[in-house]
Amino acid sequence: MYSTVVDSTPLIKVSTGKHETTFALNGSLMNPLEGFYATLAACAAVYAKKACKELGISAEGIAIDCKPFAGPKGPLTLARFKTEVRFPEQFTAGQKAAILESIAHCAVKEVVMDGPTIEFQVAEA
Repeated sequence: MYSTVVDSTPLIKVSTGKHETTFALNGSLMNPLEGFYATLAACAAVYAKKACKELGISAEGIAIDCKPFAGPKGPLTLARFKTEVRFPEQFTAGQKAAILESIAHCAVKEVVMDGPTIEFQVAEA
């Protein structure tokens, strides 16, 4: 479960049983939408690291850049999310292909792609 308590500050602290993350509405930290996009980038890194571990190589030096592109309805619609990966020189073509394939199956991306089947509920507790 994820929980937050609304207060009068520009900060939004979200907690789970073990962790806490903080967002902001004043530009001092990422806002929740930016955090969502950052989560997609972090997921790509997780899958790159997993692939490297399976390949028995270091993930050191892999650089991942992600960019969201708004849809026709404006900045709150995500039409495309581009992930670009740069590899250090020592990576072979086969290793690069395996890592890119792994990143393509990031769990967060999969949830977003299947999103239309997600039922969101908002109710008073």
